[in-house]
Amino acid sequence: MKDLSLEGSAKTPTIDFKSAGELLIKGRSIPENSIEFYKPLIDWISEYSDNPKGQTLVNIQLEYFNTSSSKCILDVFKKLESIADSEVSIKWFYEEDDEDMLEAGEDYEAIIDLKFEMIEVEEL
Repeated sequence: MKDLSLEGSAKTPTIDFKSAGELLIKGRSIPENSIEFYKPLIDWISEYSDNPKGQTLVNIQLEYFNTSSSKCILDVFKKLESIADSEVSIKWFYEEDDEDMLEAGEDYEAIIDLKFEMIEVEEL
């Protein structure tokens, strides 16, 4: 299975999904069409779920995302939730003083049955 790497831009996050079980979404997520942007990520996770690693670590390092991205991120988490035979854990990074991003992570944690770890950093 091939890794998925997408270069980030002013409107889209950097994506680095490694078949070794480490997934990264980093930057800003305000794409013109969120569904179109996130579809390859969900497709990749579907393929990965056929033969997942024992542990899957997902690092979310978003400085900002819009409403349409939030739904797509939830869809990514739901797809990760459906992976059997792998312990999936989410590391949700947020900048100190960014209560909104912390709350967003806590909201996802309340909805999704995955292990979340909230990590405060000085700067993303």
